[in-house]
Amino acid sequence: MKKEIHPKVQPVVFKDVSCDYSFLSLSTLTSKEKVKWEDGKEYPLITVEVSSASHPFYTGKQRIMDSEGRLDKFKKKYANMGTAAKK
Repeated sequence: MKKEIHPKVQPVVFKDVSCDYSFLSLSTLTSKEKVKWEDGKEYPLITVEVSSASHPFYTGKQRIMDSEGRLDKFKKKYANMGTAAKK
């Protein structure tokens, strides 16, 4: 194996900002922002928007963004265009 061609792997804290969940993992990512972990050591902090703690696939909880479905919105938006083209 060639030396100095592989990225450095280090412990990093990932923080899910949507549900305030943090976990320590190994990664090649780095950050100037540091955070003190449960073991008392400081690690680089990487913020993420979605993790296994907040993703609907893992939690089993689906977030409803709106009451209308996409197909209903499409039909409502373009319903009059079809009749206008026939005239």
